[in-house]
Amino acid sequence: MMNQFSLDLFDLEKIDNQKYPEIVTFPSGAPMPDGEVIIYQNFFEELESNQLFKELESGISWQQDRIKMFGKEFNLPRLTAWYGDQGKSYTYSGITMAPTPWNPVLLLIKARIEKVVSLEFNSVLANLYRHGQDHMSWHSDDERELGKNPIIASVSFGETRRFLLRHKYDRELEKLEVSLNNGSLLIMQGSTQHFWKHQIPKTAKKINPRINLTFRFIK
Repeated sequence: MMNQFSLDLFDLEKIDNQKYPEIVTFPSGAPMPDGEVIIYQNFFEELESNQLFKELESGISWQQDRIKMFGKEFNLPRLTAWYGDQGKSYTYSGITMAPTPWNPVLLLIKARIEKVVSLEFNSVLANLYRHGQDHMSWHSDDERELGKNPIIASVSFGETRRFLLRHKYDRELEKLEVSLNNGSLLIMQGSTQHFWKHQIPKTAKKINPRINLTFRFIK
């Protein structure tokens, strides 16, 4: 449970809404075709981001899922958890997750994000990347229960990790790269999931853990 210190940080009446997003473009400045990705760097201030990381690391019911590939089972290369409204289950990569009821810290983060996103989220996938070998492979968030053009709001706490995007069909387009730092909020919307894949690649560097929350609306 959040302590009084962290609750004070999240007094919603004190939230500064004067935060402006950056639209993700190619290094040349050309717009990203067939999708829309925006990022709020430092959406959460450093002090509150560090406090949130601690609250999430100790307060989330992390689990080690297993995935089937080529007829064999492997540990998913990260820890995960699924929270949300009652009945909002989610299936990806052959893994079905039933929602754990919201806890106070997740509800506070959700309320903060909903101040800048015109959507009330009903679920969140939490990922704990414990070290550089924990990663997320190329994929799109295009499961049927997310709807036609889902809005995915992804907030990061802890270590900065590289976030890569590549077009599914136009192989001549270069990859896009965004640094997801402590307290950043990245939003994918429009037709992004139809035309783009994304990943968090491995790194050989010795790095600290990172927690990522991807808020979603399950139909």
